[in-house]
Amino acid sequence: MVALLKPRYREESSFEDTLAAHPDFPRLVALKIDVQRRGVFYTPRAEAAVDPAIHQLRSPYIFGSRDGVIKPLPESLLLRDGSTILVDPTPLEQAPYTVDYRDGRFVLLDEGRELEEVDLWPKPAYYDKQTSTGLPMSHIISARPQRLNVFQSSFCYFWAENEGCRFCDIVTHTKQQRDELGVPNRLRPQDVKETLAEAIKEPGRFTNLCLTAGSVIKGKEIFDLEVDFYIELLQAIGENFTTKKFPSQLIGSAFNERQLRRLYEETGLSSYTSDLEVLNEELFNWICPGKAKHIGYKGWRDRLIGAVDIFGRGNVGTGIVGGVEMAQPLGFKSEKDALESTLSEAEYLAERGVTTVYIAWVPRPGSAFAGQKAPSLDYFIRLARGLQDLRIKYGLSVDFDDYRRCGNHPDTDLARI
Repeated sequence: MVALLKPRYREESSFEDTLAAHPDFPRLVALKIDVQRRGVFYTPRAEAAVDPAIHQLRSPYIFGSRDGVIKPLPESLLLRDGSTILVDPTPLEQAPYTVDYRDGRFVLLDEGRELEEVDLWPKPAYYDKQTSTGLPMSHIISARPQRLNVFQSSFCYFWAENEGCRFCDIVTHTKQQRDELGVPNRLRPQDVKETLAEAIKEPGRFTNLCLTAGSVIKGKEIFDLEVDFYIELLQAIGENFTTKKFPSQLIGSAFNERQLRRLYEETGLSSYTSDLEVLNEELFNWICPGKAKHIGYKGWRDRLIGAVDIFGRGNVGTGIVGGVEMAQPLGFKSEKDALESTLSEAEYLAERGVTTVYIAWVPRPGSAFAGQKAPSLDYFIRLARGLQDLRIKYGLSVDFDDYRRCGNHPDTDLARI
């Protein structure tokens, strides 16, 4: 119990004070943002109450966590409105929220005060099975409550040139997972096909599939090899379906028109996302040096806009790491200036049919921004509202990134209201 009462660093405004300044903003969405922003710590009592037979434990993931360790903790949390919080296990000294187990239920605490009852994700049946090559299926496709994730490869070639995105820990985490869990460097299409076949035997559980990996800059043209990998994988996946197209999202590099047409015409892919990460050219050049060197900010943005002609409005998106625009020393010093800049550029994209969604910036120990601090809850609330208002204004949907299918974007939770 001592750990539960340990005082945390007090910010300018508490959660309740911040929420009072936004009376029309949904409380549970605000709580979700703040839990993602600050992370969680599981008490020994909560850990003891986890049942691996029914609860989904953390599976191989493309990024690491703030505690920098691999431990069989719960994959994530569910709020009472059915929405998902993708939580990050966080050391106590970083002032996270606490998950405890009291009176037969999991609860979310702040400074010992109970805020909400939460639940753990239920484990899918296929997690207990293996592929024909003997690999655990949980290492091949990871599950969210209604989505299946395929992380084809956790290596990014920008890192090979020491030009990886500064907020990212994809390669350091890859090595840790490979060494400690035996996760393969790159998935075999047959393993993915077999795992998907088992996963979709659970009626009504999963509604779509998401594929992503690190960038591969090799090929006759940049990203040709990456596109080849995805086509091979998507074609194997497509053998599980009777229709040409199936509910799917690819989060990949900034492919050119020829590459995008290949993906659309040769596979069952339904939607395409490519992450700009930060909506400001100067900061993009600093934060994403590999992307800036090989394609450039305007080039990356133009390729997204061009993808709308192929996949259609509402089926093309970009993701940003919300708050990383305030990373120091070169980021914005004012939350007001950061918000205005980000929303202005998001509107430029929205006018042209590209949806922008954000994840809350988590300064991870394996990244170049380790030890930095994310912006305030107030900032993230305003960013969420601003992005949702743009989608309404320009008639854009978030079908592949909504609260049911993805759960990682607080701004898209507002689309259900």
